[in-house]
Amino acid sequence: MFQQKLEETVLSSKPSKLNRFFHSEFFYNYRKSPTAVISSIMILSAVLIALFGPMITPQDPYSLAGLNLSDAYKPPAWIEGGEAKFFFGTDQQGRDIMSAIIYGSRVSLYIGFVGVFFAAMTGIVVGLIAGYAGGRLESIIMRIADIQLSFPSMLIALFLMTTFGRSVTNVLIALTLIGWVRYARIVRGETLTVKKKEYIEASKVIGFSNIKIIFQHVLPNVLTSVIVLSTIQVGSFILIEATLSFLGLGVPVIRPTLGMLCSDGFAVLYSGLWWVSFFPGLYIVFIVFGINLFGDFLRDELNPRLK
Repeated sequence: MFQQKLEETVLSSKPSKLNRFFHSEFFYNYRKSPTAVISSIMILSAVLIALFGPMITPQDPYSLAGLNLSDAYKPPAWIEGGEAKFFFGTDQQGRDIMSAIIYGSRVSLYIGFVGVFFAAMTGIVVGLIAGYAGGRLESIIMRIADIQLSFPSMLIALFLMTTFGRSVTNVLIALTLIGWVRYARIVRGETLTVKKKEYIEASKVIGFSNIKIIFQHVLPNVLTSVIVLSTIQVGSFILIEATLSFLGLGVPVIRPTLGMLCSDGFAVLYSGLWWVSFFPGLYIVFIVFGINLFGDFLRDELNPRLK
């Protein structure tokens, strides 16, 4: 009885995973890094605005019943002729620019994060198979990856969207097809290194299956590089989606994004109506800059070669 109570006391005294994280070197460096803190605030602000912004916007910019053409091209509130309720001005349909940015950012962020998730999952699986199996299968997969990398990502995306048409699903498919290659190459390289370790050989001797070895021993050792690449690629995917929407090949008009808002304002940019495209473009810069800053911190912190 005494021994059981002693064991329970020892187990209960062990720090939880959350406590270990808060006392880890990573979290200490995070708190001491202005880049990490500022970029986290920027990303969190963008996500919270996308999630809860529609609750405080003055209008639903995509509800035709709430639009008034007499409000078209109102300048920002601080310029003569502007109105307080249209703080960033309005566009050609009388839509409030601030409301349009908030609603548009929801689609842009969704495509960025979900696109990276599917690209990462595809690339991880392919990279693990290529690196662990080796031989002819590895050669075939890597030659396919090399061929794809010889074409610009935007060119592939334009071809796919032109072929299959505009939709959120097609944009996600296009981003997955152009994004999996980098994950596959990184995971394959890390797998080639990890599978030579002694504990992998010991697992084979014990009789572990290849699937168990891959997911229990190899995968955890390659996730660090995947996390860094995923963080940076979210910003890249948002920019690709914005470019496609700007060119009229992204999501449908009924689900406009930040890129489409920039495209709407570009037609009148040289007419003095600069605010229609300026503020959506500035918000894209804000989001991507914050994501890239945080990705740089993760790269420096999680890559042992840079320490």
